[in-house]
Amino acid sequence: MSGLGKYLRVALLISLFASTGNLWAQATAQISGTARDQSGAVLPGVEIRATQGGTGFTRTSVTNETGSYVLSNLPIGPYKLEAALPGFRTYARTGIVLQVDSNPVINVTLEVGQVAETIEVQSNAVAVETRSTSVGQVVENTRINELPLNGRNAVELIGLAGAAAPAPTADAQSRDPFQKFAFSVAGGLNTGVNFTLDGAFHMNPQGNGYMSTPFPDALQEFKVETSATGAASGGKSAGSVSLVTKSGTNDIHGDLFEFVRNGIFNARNSFALRRDTLKRNQFGGTIGGPGIKNKLFFFSGYEGSTIRSDPSSLISTVPTPAM
Repeated sequence: MSGLGKYLRVALLISLFASTGNLWAQATAQISGTARDQSGAVLPGVEIRATQGGTGFTRTSVTNETGSYVLSNLPIGPYKLEAALPGFRTYARTGIVLQVDSNPVINVTLEVGQVAETIEVQSNAVAVETRSTSVGQVVENTRINELPLNGRNAVELIGLAGAAAPAPTADAQSRDPFQKFAFSVAGGLNTGVNFTLDGAFHMNPQGNGYMSTPFPDALQEFKVETSATGAASGGKSAGSVSLVTKSGTNDIHGDLFEFVRNGIFNARNSFALRRDTLKRNQFGGTIGGPGIKNKLFFFSGYEGSTIRSDPSSLISTVPTPAM
């Protein structure tokens, strides 16, 4: 086990030095609310603590004179919310799951008693969004990994959003090598969609399209906002797409994969003279875990692709110099 720990720490150091210029926080959600007693009176000075389940990450706040609190810049994932004030029982709520760009309001009611006594509330229901007027849909990790994707480009799943539809692209003439797909959101232009990755601007100003996006195994989830987009994620007239990559936790996790497309597995198209000769292999893996438990985490991934096929069977006439 010690040998594995040394290997993971070396891998962590390599990944840090190799990608220092691309490090940023995955701050994509927040929790807010009001603390009250059983009579409905607001309670200032209540200590609010949110703890993420997978990493032990904690964020604390104290309610102000109106009993309000805000826990901002929270990474997505499952959370436990606790509230404590001398003279009252400790309040604890589990089952809170934050998704990308979510801003749930969770109000706290404290009962008179000893701090050592705890009232625990378990709620697996999705918190109602009351602070944002935007309309959007989150494509979670399960659908990203299990839905069929020709070429494994997760951007294709933007079409699952209700107001998004595929838009034509002149890929052969495009100056942007990454923009293989385009979408019209809420009837807007395909160049009117704003992309962010882990909260950072992710647009290519050269072609007004998105930059290369993570492969499905490295992508946690993304949200497509289709109307009334907030100023924080706006910048384009049609809508916005917020992508979030996976991150390490206190447990080591990862996977290996290979996806194959080969003509030998297919029957010949009845209108084709010969069988499809495309041979495409997409392979790689991911690994994530703790560098320092509850403090520092790493996640790394790789995907490689090889594509082979016979030349086109079309016959063309090339003019000679004399012609």
